[in-house]
Amino acid sequence: MRFQSQKVAYWFFATCMLLLSLQIVYGFIMGFARIGMDGLHDYIPFNTARATHTNLLVVWLLTGFMGAAYYIIPEESDRELYSVKLAYIQLISWVVVGVVAIVGFHFNWWEGRKFLEIPRPLDYLVVVNVLTFLFNIAMTIWEAKKRSTTQLVLFFGLLCAALLYLPGMIYFDNQTLDSYFRWWVVHLWVEGVWELIMGGILAFLLIKLTGVDREVIEKWLYVVVGLTFLSGILGTGHHYYWIGTPKYWLMVGGIFSALEPLAFLGMAIWALNMYRKKGKDHPNKIALYWTLGSAMMSFIGAGFLGFAHTWPAVNQWTHGTLVTAMHGHLAFWGAYAMLVLAVISYAMPNMTGRKLFTGMSGYLAFWASNIGMLGMTGALAVAGITQVYLERKLGMDFLVVQKEIIFHFYGMLLAATLFTIGITYFIVDFIRHGLPSNEALGKNVGDLD
Repeated sequence: MRFQSQKVAYWFFATCMLLLSLQIVYGFIMGFARIGMDGLHDYIPFNTARATHTNLLVVWLLTGFMGAAYYIIPEESDRELYSVKLAYIQLISWVVVGVVAIVGFHFNWWEGRKFLEIPRPLDYLVVVNVLTFLFNIAMTIWEAKKRSTTQLVLFFGLLCAALLYLPGMIYFDNQTLDSYFRWWVVHLWVEGVWELIMGGILAFLLIKLTGVDREVIEKWLYVVVGLTFLSGILGTGHHYYWIGTPKYWLMVGGIFSALEPLAFLGMAIWALNMYRKKGKDHPNKIALYWTLGSAMMSFIGAGFLGFAHTWPAVNQWTHGTLVTAMHGHLAFWGAYAMLVLAVISYAMPNMTGRKLFTGMSGYLAFWASNIGMLGMTGALAVAGITQVYLERKLGMDFLVVQKEIIFHFYGMLLAATLFTIGITYFIVDFIRHGLPSNEALGKNVGDLD
C-alpha cells in the first residue's frame, strides 16, 4: 500500500464480503424452494428471493468495482485520493440505499422490472451516490502526477456505467419501449462498459503480478476495448428478438452476438500470454490464480455459453428458461466476481502487511468455489435443456416440467454447498488479514513493476 488513502478500499471490500454472503443465503432459499422445501414462502416468496439474490449480485459487484478504483486510481495516479472523507460518506450512503432497497423488496415496495427492481425514488439516490464517487475519482486523476491507459480505461468504464443507468429511469407506458431501454442498462452494463472496467482492473493486476512491461499490456488493453465496442453495443439486439421490435434485430443481434465472445477470448489470450512472458514469479500466487481464472472463466461463461443460446434459431427455444440461468451464473462469476476477488487477494496483503497468501486455505477457496460453480452451471444446463425439450418441444405444462427436473436441483444444491465452502475459506482469510496497517504504508508486497 503506497498511499494512506488506499485504506478506504478495505471497507468497500468488507462490504462486498457481507453482501456476497447474503446473496448466497438467498440463493439457497431459492434452491430449496425448487425442490419443494419452501418453508419460508410466507415471509420470503420465491419472487422476492430472486429479486434480492440478483440485486445483491449487482450491488456487491459495484461495491467491489468502487473499492478496486479507490485502491487502483491512487496507485496509478501516484498521489493520495482527492477526498477520503467523501469516499466514506459515499460508502455509507451506498449501503443505506442498498439496505432500503432490500428491505423494500420484502414489503413488496419495488418495480416489476427484471434486474431493475429497486423503487424509482431510490434511483435518484443511486445517481447522487455514483456522481459523488466519480467526482472523487475524477479529481484524483485530474490532479495526478501521471496518467496511464489503465487508469483512464477504468475511469471511462465507470463513467459509462453511470451514464447508462439513466435510460432505465425513464418511465414508459408501452412495455416494448420500456423493455427496449431497460436493456440499455442491463446489457450495455454487463456486456459493454463493465467489460471496460474488467479490462482496466485486469491490466492493473497483470502489470503488478507478471512484471511484463506496462506498454505491452496496455497495447493489449486497446485491442480488448476495441472488441468490446465492436460487438457489445449492437449485441444488445439479442434481447430484442421477441419483445415487439422490428425483425431486423434478429439479424443484427445474431451477427453481433456471434462476435461478442471475441472480447472475452481476447482477455483470456491476453492474460495467459502475459503470464507466459512474465519476468519473475510474484509471491502472491493466489491473486494470480484469481486473475488468470477470471480471464478464462469469463470466456467460457460469458463468451462461449452466451453465444451458445443467443443465436436466433436457438434462442427461440431457450429464452426465458434455465439455460439463461446457466449462462448467467458462470458469466457473472468468471467475468466480474472472480475479478473482484482477485483485486481483494492482491490488495489485502499490501494493506495489512500480512502474507497470508502462502497458506493452503487460499487455494482451497479458489478450487472449491470454482468447481462448485462449474457444478451449478452443469446442473442448470441439464435442467434447462430438459426444460426446453419437455416444455417448448413437447408442449408439456410449465409446472409439470418443473416437477420433472427437480432432481437436477439436488445436484445444484450439492454444488452450491461446495461453492459456499470455497467462499467461506475466502472470507475467513479476509478476516484473518485484519485491518489495514500503517506498517504496510509505502510498499506493496512482492511488486515486480
